[in-house]
Amino acid sequence: MSVLVTGSNGFLGSALMRSLIEQKTPDLVAFLRKGSNQKRLDALLSEYPGSFTIRTGSLGSIDDAKAALAGVDTVYHLAAAMGGAPADMYLNTIVTSKNLLEAAIAQPKAPKIVLVSSFGVYGVADLPRGSTIDEKTPLESHAELRDPYSQTKLRQELLFWDYQKKHELPLVVLRPGVIFGPGGGAFSSRVGLQLPGIFLFLGGRNLLPMTYVQNCADAIAIAGRSDEAVGQIYNVHDDDLPSCDEYLKSYQRQVAPVRAVPVPYPLLMLGSHLVKRYHEYSKGQLPAIFTPYKTATSWKRTAFNNAKLKGLGWQPKVSMREALERTFAELKRRQQAA
Repeated sequence: MSVLVTGSNGFLGSALMRSLIEQKTPDLVAFLRKGSNQKRLDALLSEYPGSFTIRTGSLGSIDDAKAALAGVDTVYHLAAAMGGAPADMYLNTIVTSKNLLEAAIAQPKAPKIVLVSSFGVYGVADLPRGSTIDEKTPLESHAELRDPYSQTKLRQELLFWDYQKKHELPLVVLRPGVIFGPGGGAFSSRVGLQLPGIFLFLGGRNLLPMTYVQNCADAIAIAGRSDEAVGQIYNVHDDDLPSCDEYLKSYQRQVAPVRAVPVPYPLLMLGSHLVKRYHEYSKGQLPAIFTPYKTATSWKRTAFNNAKLKGLGWQPKVSMREALERTFAELKRRQQAA
């Protein structure tokens, strides 16, 4: 069975490669753009010689996409734009995904596709405070009010479901929450926003739907191997989720002091209304960084449920406590090196 991983040299992609290698996946192929930094893949090959091959090309080219999928039985599709100009994000998430799907249906037998989506596709703003987010939570119905990343991930997932329906593609979708671990960032925007010299602490006691990068990779690999998972959606987050204030305090204790200014949710919502009004009044001179909709989406208190994923037999191998200790230790080393 030939298995292809797009985005294989990324933070999550390289962790997925490790998981697939350790599960002795035969004919494993890492797909990446020509000229990409393959430091993570080179490290894996050094650790596990001959465990996979590298195939280069661009999903921006339909011909490259068809060549990449030739003889492939399962595709783990992780490649997507994480930031940048909206047009570039559309190109590197939507257009590339469409090319991948066209290449898939052009094969003699369409491969199983495992799409890594995001919690960002959910429509949280209109839910009551304290709602539990699970796979039945409605998708975002006002994408135009969200950030470009959430917009492109939603359009990407809808595109995959459209092809799945029209062409009966075997599709599995996973929606990770906040992916963290050594090599990743320090703070999710769910905790707050870093401004020059100050950290706006916005998350309060909200739970963080965190998943340690290797636990997340294991979940993706398990779902990709399961026949039961075809046609299903799975949220991915670990157990024993910390609250935002617990995370911040642990960071301050184990990594470095942070000059944090807490902003209670009611005050944040009031400020968001004022920013929105002045944005409209000034005809856009003040960017609408905060709007009531974005604030409700990002910082309204919610709960989370990973029972469906556990039904596939997944359990986080690394506990939340150990995962945070590993992450903070690496962040401290980076700070000291800087």
